Amino acid sequence: MGQHVIKMPDIGEGIAEVELVGWKVGVGDAVSEDQIVAEVMTDKATVEIPSPVAGTVLALGGALGETMAVGSELIRLEVAGEGNVKPGEAAAASEAAAEKPAVARAPEPPPRLPDPKLEPTPVAVKAPDAPALTNHESRITNPRFTGEAPLASPAVRRRAWDLGIELRFVPPTGPGGRVMHADLDAYAARGGQVQPAGGGSSGYARRTGEEQIPVMGLRRRIAQKMQDSWRRIPHITYVEEIDVTEVEALRGKLNAKWGKERGKLTFLPFLARAMVLALRDFPQMNARYDDEANVITRHHGVQLGIATQSDSGLSVPVVAHAESLDLWQIAAEIARLAAAVRAGKATREELSGSTITITSLGPIGGIMSTPIINHPEVAIVGVNRMIERPCIRNGLVEARKLMNLSSSFDHRVVDGMESAEFVQAIRSLLENPALLFVE
Repeated sequence: MGQHVIKMPDIGEGIAEVELVGWKVGVGDAVSEDQIVAEVMTDKATVEIPSPVAGTVLALGGALGETMAVGSELIRLEVAGEGNVKPGEAAAASEAAAEKPAVARAPEPPPRLPDPKLEPTPVAVKAPDAPALTNHESRITNPRFTGEAPLASPAVRRRAWDLGIELRFVPPTGPGGRVMHADLDAYAARGGQVQPAGGGSSGYARRTGEEQIPVMGLRRRIAQKMQDSWRRIPHITYVEEIDVTEVEALRGKLNAKWGKERGKLTFLPFLARAMVLALRDFPQMNARYDDEANVITRHHGVQLGIATQSDSGLSVPVVAHAESLDLWQIAAEIARLAAAVRAGKATREELSGSTITITSLGPIGGIMSTPIINHPEVAIVGVNRMIERPCIRNGLVEARKLMNLSSSFDHRVVDGMESAEFVQAIRSLLENPALLFVE
């Protein structure tokens, strides 16, 4: 038998180091060829690392959240044959591994959506002074790591709050160590329920617990990106109200006529088309600013970023060459990219290269916002909530559909007057939607 070391591969594009965000195997596990053994994160996307050989895991090369250099040892396997490690080096590595504790298998992250088809994965938490476990908890075998935040859906967390139960004491039986409703029932049945003094509403129970959540993976990348953007870019935010009654009426007619054949249109494709047309007159908005080289690059093609929320955090997939797409093509591409992001399947290419970005909170978008520019871009257009309100037109009060656009610009590149004129151009196109189709 020999040893085979899998090194951190070169993922490309000049990346020198990556963050380790997931182990798919643990020490002692058998690994087959091409099996995924780890997940790492670059500045844009999560990448799965497969094993080129079959073998048994001897040691893991890092802990979750650790930054690892390309070429460093990721995982060591025992394999049939000689492997790629010389006998002397293998013996030295075995002695070194024996002197230090092995990296424990990391718990699998919870699934984005509960799936009733999944078999619950037994995970254990020891509750203080708890009675003997019931049959419901007899499958619990692995303890939760000390200080690890309990995993539960918002509904379970709310119910635990109402019952006065500290989730960290509840033995979980759901996938990936998730606390389920049945776990709350079992814990309460064993006397674990906490009631406030005087028998009042359990919603007023005193709570003394706390959670420490490590910032890692995509959340760490988001934090670094937002901090860098805010620190480096002097933002100017311009808010304008837009009457979208006419464009919404057009959207309804197009969906009624073509929705079944070509797919339903949301508001975003209309905004995207308006931006594409407005950028012809304001090319300084469709740009990236290298503030270290002091070079502004204006792009002829519109690589339109669409800020997309997922369970893991915020990502910006890119609608490539939006200037060449019609409304339905833009809508289909936005839907495809959003699905890929939420499934964790978006590629690095799909998450790179945007030249201007749209961000939208949909129906909860509020009255206004102050969006942060997606560095190194120089402009971002934010969509706020659409609402029907009374509006005076030609001396008469009418019910109109109104919404605000909250847009931010890099004041080093874009002057205040230019930012206002750009948004007004978008407004004119959306309030007169026939202009969206005039070349």
